[in-house]
Amino acid sequence: MNYPTTINNLIECFKKLPGIGSKTAERLALATLNLPDEVIDVFTDSIKNVKTNTKRCKKCNSFCENDLCDVCQDEGRDHSTLCVVEDPKNVILFEKVGTYKGIYHVLDGLISPLDGITPDDINIESLLKRIKNDNINEVIIAVKPTIEGETTSLYISKLLEKEKVTVSTIAHGIPLGSDMEYMDSLTLEIAIQDRKRISENKE
Repeated sequence: MNYPTTINNLIECFKKLPGIGSKTAERLALATLNLPDEVIDVFTDSIKNVKTNTKRCKKCNSFCENDLCDVCQDEGRDHSTLCVVEDPKNVILFEKVGTYKGIYHVLDGLISPLDGITPDDINIESLLKRIKNDNINEVIIAVKPTIEGETTSLYISKLLEKEKVTVSTIAHGIPLGSDMEYMDSLTLEIAIQDRKRISENKE
C-alpha cells in the first residue's frame, strides 16, 4: 500500500533538499501531519517568502532583503577592511563568531579549472572595483584550505600586488581540505585573528 498522493508529493519535495534521503523525507513528511495549523501556515509562508524576498546585497553579494545587507549599511563597521569569502553562508559563520568588525565580499564560488570554473565565473571583477573605489586598506582572503581555495587565494593576491592594500589570509589552524561550514566558532576566531600577510599596503 502506498501513501496518499499528497503525502507522496511532500516526501518527494523533501527529497530535493541536500542530505535528505528517502527515509528522512518520509519521517519529515509524516511529522508535518502532526504540526499545528498555525505552524503549517508559518512554514508555508516562510518557504514562499524566502524565494520571493531574499536578494543579494548590491555591494557585498551576501543575502539580504533590501538593496544592501545589514553589514554594509552599518556605519559602525570598519569599511576599510574587507573579508573575501566563498559564499553567503561564510558571512553568517563569521558574524556568529562576533569578533570580526569589517565588511565582506562574497565570491560565489572558487576557481576550479577541473570543474570549468574560471576567474570570470566568480565575483572577482566586482571585488577589484570595490578595492579601487571604496578606500579598502586590507583584504582578508577567508576561503577553505583546498586546492580550489588556494588557487583562488593566489590568483586574487597576484591581482592585488600593484594595489595599495595589505592582503592576508586566515591562519590555517583550519585543517587542510576541510569545509568552512563545519568549523567551530573558536577555530574561526583564531584563524581570522592570526591571519598571515601575503602582501603589504604599498602606500
